[in-house]
Amino acid sequence: MEREESRSEVKEPFTGYGRYTYADYLSWQMDEMVELIRGKVFRQAAAAPRRIHQKISGKIFNRLFNFLEDHPCEVYEAPFDVRLPVKSKRNEDIDTVVQPDICVICDKSKLDELGCVGAPDLIIEILSPGSNKKELKYKYEVYEESGVGEYWIIHPDEQTVMTYTLVKGKYVPSRLFTSGDILDSKTIAGFQLDLEYVFRDLD
Repeated sequence: MEREESRSEVKEPFTGYGRYTYADYLSWQMDEMVELIRGKVFRQAAAAPRRIHQKISGKIFNRLFNFLEDHPCEVYEAPFDVRLPVKSKRNEDIDTVVQPDICVICDKSKLDELGCVGAPDLIIEILSPGSNKKELKYKYEVYEESGVGEYWIIHPDEQTVMTYTLVKGKYVPSRLFTSGDILDSKTIAGFQLDLEYVFRDLD
C-alpha cells in the first residue's frame, strides 16, 4: 500500500537544480503558474497579476478576438500552454513550456486539447514587477530560436511597446512605441493596435 501511495505522489519541481520536461510538468499539482524554459523552472507569483496588467491584456485580447472572427488565426490568453519543441514533439523531449499573456496561432495543426505545440505567429507579453529578465532575455531567446514570427513586449508603467520581427531566423527590433502610435502587425495582415486606446484610463 505504501509503495502504491509513493508512486502516485506528485513531485513538485525544485527550481535550483535539475532539468525538467513537459512530461514532468504534466505531473505537477501547484497553486501558482509555472513555466519551463530550456528545462529550468520559472515560478510565477502566487498572487494574481496586477489590475493594470489585466486591463491592458483585456483590451488587446478584445481587439484581436474581434479582428480574427471569420479568420483562420485564433487568439488565446494566459493561462494557455505553448510547448516549443526543439528535437521532437514527444512530451519527454520538450523542455520549454510557456504561458504567454496573449498569443495568435494561424496554423491550426499546432493546436490540441492541451494548448499549442510549436511556435505561435504572434506573442504578446506584458511586463510585471520582477518578470523583466525572464521576458527580455530568456523568453526572447527561446521565441527567436523556436521561430515565433513576432514578439511584442509591453511595459505598463512606462506605457511603451517594443516589437521584434523574425527575419532570417533573427529578431529585428522596432523603435520604441508609446501612446499615440499605431502598431501594424507584421504577421497578422491588416491588424493594427492603437496604443492611445491601450494606455488610456489605466488609473
